[in-house]
Amino acid sequence: MIEIFILSIVQGITEFLPVSSSSHLIVISKYFNFSNQSLSLEVSLHIGSFFAIIFYFREEIFNFFQNKELFLKIFISSIPIMVAGYFLVKFNLIEQLRNMEVIGWTTIIFGILLYISDKFENTKKINEGFGFKSALYIGLLQVLALIPGVSRSGIAITAARTLKFERVESSKISFLLSIPTLAAVSIYGLQNILVSKNVSFSLINLFAIFLSFITSYLTIKYFLKYVKKFNLNIFVGYRILLGALILFIAYL
Repeated sequence: MIEIFILSIVQGITEFLPVSSSSHLIVISKYFNFSNQSLSLEVSLHIGSFFAIIFYFREEIFNFFQNKELFLKIFISSIPIMVAGYFLVKFNLIEQLRNMEVIGWTTIIFGILLYISDKFENTKKINEGFGFKSALYIGLLQVLALIPGVSRSGIAITAARTLKFERVESSKISFLLSIPTLAAVSIYGLQNILVSKNVSFSLINLFAIFLSFITSYLTIKYFLKYVKKFNLNIFVGYRILLGALILFIAYL
């Protein structure tokens, strides 16, 4: 159970920060030799994050008819990663990307890209400049997040910053774009839990969902407060140090 607790905390913190949740789950599980780490558990952890983002942005979602164009753009932006993710899982290609060398290099490279995109002060807001072209551009770049170490949140923020959106607005775009993707993963995960005849499997997954929800919600809340005052350099520095450490271990 301690394994589930640790992985749930890690998922909740890293899912919405530009540091890659999947890479942290893989690295930590490999380092501590966790027996519970699997794609099935990862899906359950993402369900908790999905519930958290829905709860945090509940007012925007409840006001759907006023924001229907925004949510249409969000859905369109999420189509590329959902389609690409489906084929990666269907043909079992995703496992080939889950190795330490890939994680190390992507953690560093996309950390540097995040730094470059965050270097200049931008002024655009969602309600002013988030059109269908912007949504599709960010959505296509999000496909790269299927590679462990890239970070869905990180690449979405990077893409939004290159389109000259404010730092807070870029973060909100990243959070909102996670809704359809996490919803698809959650539906898949819930189906597995409900049809499972192994009670312990279901209870473990439900516990992971609950802990992931709590930590994800707190992360969303305080990350938005953080980016109102500070740049993203701390995350860039963390990614470079983490990536260097992973590569050192991988090639040792």
